[in-house]
Amino acid sequence: QVQLVESGGGLVQAGGSLRLSCAASGSINSNNAMGWYRQVSGIQRELVAAISSSGSTKYTNSVKGRFTISRDNAKNTVYLQMNSLKPEDTAVYYCNAGGYYTLGGYYTGKYWGQGTQVTVSS
Repeated sequence: QVQLVESGGGLVQAGGSLRLSCAASGSINSNNAMGWYRQVSGIQRELVAAISSSGSTKYTNSVKGRFTISRDNAKNTVYLQMNSLKPEDTAVYYCNAGGYYTLGGYYTGKYWGQGTQVTVSS
C-alpha cells in the first residue's frame, strides 16, 4: 500500500510564494525518483519538476529560476517551493512517486497524490 499525502496549495497573488509538500508512505522503492506535475482543465498533465533519489533535478523551462524541488529522504517527502508565481502557474498540482530519473528525462511513476489546487490571481 502506497499513499501520497499532499499539502500547501491555495490562493496567492501574482509574485507571491507557496510551498507544496508530499509525504510518501508504504512499500514504495526508496531509490525511485519523485516529481510534481500540474494540470489545467482540458490540457494534458505536464511535468513541472523531478528529483532523483540522490538529489539531481529537472525543471520545465517555464518554472526554471522560480521553482525549486527538494526531498528529505529520511522522511520520504518531496517539496516544491514556488516563488514569483504567475497566473499561468494556476493548475492542480499532483505529486508523483515511483518514477525513473535518467539522462533522457523523467519517466512517470504509477503513484499519484490527490492533487492540490494552486490559484494565482493577477
